[in-house]
Amino acid sequence: MKRVITYGTFDLLHYGHINLLRRAKALGDYLVVALSTDEFNWNAKQKKCYFSYEKRKQLLEAIRYVDLVIPEESWEQKKTDIKEYHIDTFVIGDDWAGKFDFLKESCEVVYLPRTPEVSTTQIKKDLENK
Repeated sequence: MKRVITYGTFDLLHYGHINLLRRAKALGDYLVVALSTDEFNWNAKQKKCYFSYEKRKQLLEAIRYVDLVIPEESWEQKKTDIKEYHIDTFVIGDDWAGKFDFLKESCEVVYLPRTPEVSTTQIKKDLENK
């Protein structure tokens, strides 16, 4: 069984997120999604989420491509997660290209192109301007 992992906040879930999850799942048999906790988002990323961790987790668990959702609580946990969950492929959006190449010693690293016309940041800006 080929195991894939991806990381993200997945706030204001949209079809760009679904595209990422669909393409990540296509790279293996089992998809683990490490979902940023509210605390990690605020303390490390200075991001306030619209939906709580628990609500975002429920949304992800309802998506057929997702097999398991785990909490992302720090930048450093990726190496541990790869070992603990027997990950073969690490997947993330290409806006992070090169940033996780250090994981190549543990697994394959794939940077997937973003869905160009949509982002949570853009959705938030559009809503503010209405």
